[in-house]
Amino acid sequence: MGVGKTLLGLMHMDRLRKMYNKLDMKFLVVAPKRSIFQSWIDEAEKNNMHDLVPCITFSTYMSLKKQSYFYDAVYLDECHSLKESHDDYLFHAKLAGARMLGLTGTYPKFKSSEKAIMCNKYCPKVYVYKTDSAVEDKILNDYRIYVHKVDLSRVENLDIQMGSKTWKTSELKTYQYWSSRIENARTPKDLQILRVLRMKAMMSFKSKEEKVLELLARRKTKTLLFANTQEQADRLAPHSFHSNNPRSEKNLRLFKAGDIDLLSAVEQLSEGVTIPNLKSGIIMHAYSNNRKTAQKLGRLLRLNPDDTAGVHILCYRNTVDEEWVRSALSHLNQEKIIWLN
Repeated sequence: MGVGKTLLGLMHMDRLRKMYNKLDMKFLVVAPKRSIFQSWIDEAEKNNMHDLVPCITFSTYMSLKKQSYFYDAVYLDECHSLKESHDDYLFHAKLAGARMLGLTGTYPKFKSSEKAIMCNKYCPKVYVYKTDSAVEDKILNDYRIYVHKVDLSRVENLDIQMGSKTWKTSELKTYQYWSSRIENARTPKDLQILRVLRMKAMMSFKSKEEKVLELLARRKTKTLLFANTQEQADRLAPHSFHSNNPRSEKNLRLFKAGDIDLLSAVEQLSEGVTIPNLKSGIIMHAYSNNRKTAQKLGRLLRLNPDDTAGVHILCYRNTVDEEWVRSALSHLNQEKIIWLN
């Protein structure tokens, strides 16, 4: 992340045009979100490759099947977004002669997953450049990750409703209930469903919000907060960015410009967005997913190489949440991760 994937794609376009002495080549750039398109245009302008922009057609992965098959090259930005539903288009585009280049900071981890199968089929991994190597080479800024262990509340202030009955329970009792159900699951499907229900229950707990408010009270720099839900994002910060907030784009512009120094978001700002002078971030949930966590961390790796960003990650003490965080951070330099009790 942040090591120049977009520039690599533009250089590939430029190389093809020079190789074939053909200035009117047609390129398709595919990305998961429209907001990423602008980064290609900005990068082209920045590197004096503005003449490439008229040659580029942009498409989201959702709209890929609407595109023509006839391109000289197809650039799959954030190629970990590929799904089986894209197979038909990519097959015919490749059959029509299109070259394909995949770009991602988080190549799919599990070989049997849908995303990995598609990536291995159309853009197999040929080069890897890791985050910590880029930090050592002064391409990315340094970072420190602070993992804060938060106790599950024993206060019975959670409302539970089952049929016509309603009662109070605590975060600790709720966690113990779902963990017991998981231990006694009879089938793999039941196990999967119960794990998701436990995770959703934990994401609704309020104890982490108290810790976030404590961290926000001590912050001294521009801070991006990744919340679990849109409602939580709205509660924890006066300015938020999510699909149901009509002021999202304005809030993002203000945040980029430095007119506000705190913005909360859910997932929409995880990838493809560069925010100047962003030195501090808070991640409320790691999802045991190094791709999602790495993408969030990537927003903090856009500083000058001599700067250091601070990332705060919250996890519930003595729960599966600790395992999730360790798994999500397993690909990073462990000496830069500080666990706080």
